[in-house]
Amino acid sequence: MRETIKKLQPDSESRDKADKIFHLLDENSPEEISFLQYRSSFELLISVILSAQTTDRQVMEVTPQLFRRYPDPRSLAEGSPDDIMRIIKPVGFYRVKALNIKKTAAAIIRDFNGTVPDTIEQLITLPGVGRKSANVITGAVFGKPAVIVDTHFSRVVRRLGLTDQVNPDKIEAEIAEIIDPGKQYRFSMTVNLHGRKTCHARKPLCSSCFLAPHCLYAILAGNQHLISS
Repeated sequence: MRETIKKLQPDSESRDKADKIFHLLDENSPEEISFLQYRSSFELLISVILSAQTTDRQVMEVTPQLFRRYPDPRSLAEGSPDDIMRIIKPVGFYRVKALNIKKTAAAIIRDFNGTVPDTIEQLITLPGVGRKSANVITGAVFGKPAVIVDTHFSRVVRRLGLTDQVNPDKIEAEIAEIIDPGKQYRFSMTVNLHGRKTCHARKPLCSSCFLAPHCLYAILAGNQHLISS
């Protein structure tokens, strides 16, 4: 089925629907959800930069050695580019990422007194950090409202009919309007997990999905099956 789903609900209905979906996801998800292993805001920041266009598993294969050798911003900023590239090579795009994490470490020292900043506006000034990465940091570390738009998240919220946008920034803005600020980070993590486990890109498990009654994609897929049978 082609995914040409449109957001059908007016804003008030979208908020009600989004709140129902939030509670269903919250009830059916683990209390703690984390896709990367980290011990500090610095480790999470570097891990998120490394995670671009690769898997979390690949990132976690290289970060233990990376952080043993470069445990803080100063040591990473002063580290050998060749050595950093050697360590992170499995994650792909390692040359660009090595330069980005070195520059980011240097910027943290130079511009933020050695501390990872806690606002989106400050975080996106760091090399290799976009809005998605910045939202991960502000939500996970600082407990702030955060809508984290990656491929899993955008796929699920579009299928649910909560947005019809395709641009990540526009998806973030629309979802932020219909999910209470205090629920945004939890919503982001549960939606992401749901996309990984159930709402797959090619073969979503609609028949066993607890969100199916609220999902435009599942409803349309069911109707299409009835018409063709």
